Amino acid sequence: MRLLLAEDERELSNALVAILEHSDYEVDAVYDGEKALEYALERDYDGILLDIMMPKKDGIEVLKEARRQGIETPILMLTAKAEIQDKLEGLENGADDYLTKPFAMAELLARIKIITKRKGEYTSPLLRFENVELDRSTYELSTETSSIRLGNKECKMMEILITAKRWVTPEEFMEKIWGYDTEVEKNIVWVYISYLRKKLDAINASVQVKVEKDTGYRLEKKDD
Repeated sequence: MRLLLAEDERELSNALVAILEHSDYEVDAVYDGEKALEYALERDYDGILLDIMMPKKDGIEVLKEARRQGIETPILMLTAKAEIQDKLEGLENGADDYLTKPFAMAELLARIKIITKRKGEYTSPLLRFENVELDRSTYELSTETSSIRLGNKECKMMEILITAKRWVTPEEFMEKIWGYDTEVEKNIVWVYISYLRKKLDAINASVQVKVEKDTGYRLEKKDD
């Protein structure tokens, strides 16, 4: 089982690595937030131990960016901060657990065991395609310069288009959004696709919903 340890106190990091490796974990140790984010994005881990107070990027910044980019690895925050607000900030931004220094190594090992069992349970509400980001928790569709709120069915349709990465038939949309037994006419799909196309244009998206008769709909990058 492989862990990423981001802790800027070298002596503490070395001690943690020694204990974790003795407990049969493989450990990559880094000492600042930038390197922590780089490793988290480029390598596959079973768990990440993330100190909050680090140079270059603090742990909360790393946590937010990792989750924004779809990293679902369980994350345990380590910090000397004991204030409840700091704990809440970490948990609200996708941390799986929180351990305040100083801590007993037995407790750390127990927490690691618990969060690594939950690997894959965290699902980020954010989906990205090119310069477009969909927040499924708020129904917000955004680019770097603008954002717009989608209706419930528009959001579901956009989610399907982003995750499918292929042509999606009107029948698939009908089944997944309106259900098998709906009496709604199939042309309702085109109505909602039209809404989405207008909203993508409104936020200056670099993508468009491509339509092909007898095939369906696909999200793709606009021609330059």
